[in-house]
Amino acid sequence: MADAHNTSSHHTTTEKTGGGNGMAFILGAVVVVLGILAYVVFGGALPSGGESSDVTISIEGAADAVEGAAGAAAGAAEGE
Repeated sequence: MADAHNTSSHHTTTEKTGGGNGMAFILGAVVVVLGILAYVVFGGALPSGGESSDVTISIEGAADAVEGAAGAAAGAAEGE
């Protein structure tokens, strides 16, 4: 029988070259575009022309609470 001695060596040499700047620029552009889209989609867009955007909010019965809070704050400031 013949002895088979197979030996092989394999060397891989890699060099890192530039190119990360281009990828960073593209990623930055994608982030900006997504930010603008999110602003428009989630309510940042201007209201359309035909509708009124006036909002009136009234809370009834809050006067007593405000007066009581004002009196308590005045008492705390005077050290009572």
